[in-house]
Amino acid sequence: MKEKVLIVPCSGIGKSLGSVAREGAYVVTEELCPGRTQLMPLALLVLGDKETQIELSSAGAIAIDGCVRACAAKVVEGAGGRVAHGLQVLDVCRRHPDLKPSGISELDESGHKLAHALAEEVKELVDNMRGEVSHA
Repeated sequence: MKEKVLIVPCSGIGKSLGSVAREGAYVVTEELCPGRTQLMPLALLVLGDKETQIELSSAGAIAIDGCVRACAAKVVEGAGGRVAHGLQVLDVCRRHPDLKPSGISELDESGHKLAHALAEEVKELVDNMRGEVSHA
């Protein structure tokens, strides 16, 4: 059995793009790649949770950042993990200029669509990391 790919989303609370990052991570781990991925809460890494750090050190991670500060990627690396792929929600926005998310605690329809577009990109990365063929 292949290792699960760790998905580490931004925790940009109060920001639309942070909400898109988290929603996209949920779509990947719960709908598109269940059993092949695992959500890794950024907060546990920030707090220095030893069990989470050990888990992180044994697998590659996909960091999903809501802004250019790239906090998710930086925290993964700072916790001793390896960022196999880093995604910026802003880059996904540029590829889908028709989707302008709004809302913070609850994304609007455009935000949900952007999260699903992000999730599809993450799914392709997961498939590649696990050596599986994507059927998109």
